[in-house]
Amino acid sequence: MLKKIHHVQLAMPIGQEQLAATFYRDALGFVVEPKPPKLAARGGIWFCCDGIHLHLGVETPFRPAKKAHPAFECAEIAALAERLERAAFKVQWDDALPGYRRFFTHDPFGNRIEILEPTA
Repeated sequence: MLKKIHHVQLAMPIGQEQLAATFYRDALGFVVEPKPPKLAARGGIWFCCDGIHLHLGVETPFRPAKKAHPAFECAEIAALAERLERAAFKVQWDDALPGYRRFFTHDPFGNRIEILEPTA
């Protein structure tokens, strides 16, 4: 039986690990997680934050996920939106989900990312 999500994987272009870190580590607050040597040879970068594991794997040819996306629940959503905007990542607020404040943004590769915070 399924118990939990182990990790979410998104695609990225080859050789762009540092650019990925500027978004996921520096702007969102993830920590870089070491990859096992055999998997590190494939490229990509792994991140974790409070039990959330996010893997970025190299895909050639690369195509960003424009609709499918991970959604991360956070605290202090306004502060996170401001931090992303200061780092030149566009934030698009959306009020269509009752009980949540949320916005969408995109990583440096165009992958869609949802950030939400419960209102109650």
